[in-house]
Amino acid sequence: MGFDDEDLDALKHPAMASVLANANVSWCSVAINRDVLRRLLHQAEDVTQEVARIDRLLRLGASTELISKFFGLTHQEIALRRSVIGLPKRKGRHPVLTEEQDTDLWKRWSAAVKEQDVALDDDMGMLDIAADLAETIGLPLSVIWNALRGWIDEGLV
Repeated sequence: MGFDDEDLDALKHPAMASVLANANVSWCSVAINRDVLRRLLHQAEDVTQEVARIDRLLRLGASTELISKFFGLTHQEIALRRSVIGLPKRKGRHPVLTEEQDTDLWKRWSAAVKEQDVALDDDMGMLDIAADLAETIGLPLSVIWNALRGWIDEGLV
């Protein structure tokens, strides 16, 4: 900031700090580093978007494990997010897909993967597709995610 050791030592004394605070002349100036400012503002926007994305995924039924894997949040942080957005505490596991639901999900998912040209190893792209399907079909995101990961892992695609 432009202070040397002697300046910093002087500022430790209340009388010296008072002289500076009450001075009638300008003894410092502030400069804005616009590049750094813009970068910081973009980081704030990115954080806001990430929180909104996490909230959406939680509302769609994402598991704690899924949120932790993609965003690095702890179980406590995820529980807090659930509480903040007013989600009730869920007990137990989601039900298993029926054969009809599984077939419908497969058709919708495989069509979306082709339409959006998402690679099978693009986990974030797959998460986006799974979230959109959860929104459309009304099944919990964690159920959809587990189904499509199972299909990919088994080499069914």
